[in-house]
Amino acid sequence: MNLQTLLAPLRSCPCGRPHFLPPMAVEIGPGLLARTADILSSHGFPRALLAVADKNTLRASEGILEILAAGGFACTLQLYDDLRVADMRDVKALLPMCEGVGGVLSIGSGSLNDICRLAAFRAGKPFAIFATAPSMDGFASDTAPITQRNFKTSVPCRAPSVIIGDTEVLAAAPAVLKSAGFGDMLAKYVALVDWRVAQLTVGEYLCPQIVSLVEDALRRVTSMAHRVTANDPETAGAIMEALVMTGLAMTLAGCTRPASGCEHMISHFWEIKKLERGELSDFHGRKVAVATLLAAELYHALASVEAMGFHADATDWDAVYAAYGPNFARDVRACNTPTVTDETTPALLRERWPEIRKIVREGLPSSAELLALLRAAGAPTAPAEIGVAPELAAAGLAFHPYLRHRMTLSRLRGMMREATFFAAGNVYSPPPCANYP
Repeated sequence: MNLQTLLAPLRSCPCGRPHFLPPMAVEIGPGLLARTADILSSHGFPRALLAVADKNTLRASEGILEILAAGGFACTLQLYDDLRVADMRDVKALLPMCEGVGGVLSIGSGSLNDICRLAAFRAGKPFAIFATAPSMDGFASDTAPITQRNFKTSVPCRAPSVIIGDTEVLAAAPAVLKSAGFGDMLAKYVALVDWRVAQLTVGEYLCPQIVSLVEDALRRVTSMAHRVTANDPETAGAIMEALVMTGLAMTLAGCTRPASGCEHMISHFWEIKKLERGELSDFHGRKVAVATLLAAELYHALASVEAMGFHADATDWDAVYAAYGPNFARDVRACNTPTVTDETTPALLRERWPEIRKIVREGLPSSAELLALLRAAGAPTAPAEIGVAPELAAAGLAFHPYLRHRMTLSRLRGMMREATFFAAGNVYSPPPCANYP
């Protein structure tokens, strides 16, 4: 990927903010596994490495350690059985290992990247990725979603200096991981709606050029929905480029807005409540795919109300804290003190409601259209398919807005006259029992 070409439209950007990318090389193409040592060397990556993988990703990149050794790299290997959660305990465990090396190489995707990204940042070491599946959009991001005490937060850190994606390795990844990457991309429809709503309602910064970058990536990926699960290097490479693009968009914007909206918060709610019970969740992109469908249905239902009534935020905080439970209530209280709706008014929302409706109708495909895309890509489309029970699905839909200090269209429900909404024939409401077990 030519990052300078990517940056060209952002020079003298109309948004008024300068856009910079840290020094970064992104190489995506066939046969790159055999050239891993040469690629790292050509970009000046340190030769004493902490290589972090799990058994699945090391198998997918078979021979990479020998290739690195033959190229003059000395690797200390940290090997996990199957790392599915990026937890702060793993970040802390990696920190002492970083002391005797010059850089950190993550061999894999997702959670492996996240713990390496944060550990390398805190240790002051450069960080590189050899991707083994096009399964999520965080490759080029400068934040890491990390779980601590089972509560997930996005921690600022540093983007990688080198990203390597061998399209033959990526194409051979399990279909479930490739469809997860597609689901994570489809979430951008909701994320961009929420970003635009935040700009209208609380004056949040938004860059139209960055929005266009993400929309271009979305168009490219959705056009290949029916080819996602095939063992096709060209398709895998195109999806990998789109996923990297959205990570770059987050770095350029200085926030996660270009890639993450209420659908990610719904997914995170499901994840932390399952972790609390000692249960692992499905892959991130698969959860986000289902959450995107739920969010789209909700948002189109809201947008169908022509004259929405608004009042001061009437959130039932006792119900919110009960839904999160004693393990998370303190974190949720911190995220909502003050709460984001303090930054807007009912009068402003009434004024902007026609524009909000237009954003939803023009920027968000219908749930039927999204359903067809996800099915074509072999992605899940219902909570049951990702191990989320109906009660947990409903709780996530009702209580996710309080997981972050972040304006989303769903967060405005606390200021909507729900009688108006239900009079329009809609069915969304909090679950009967706020105390989700």
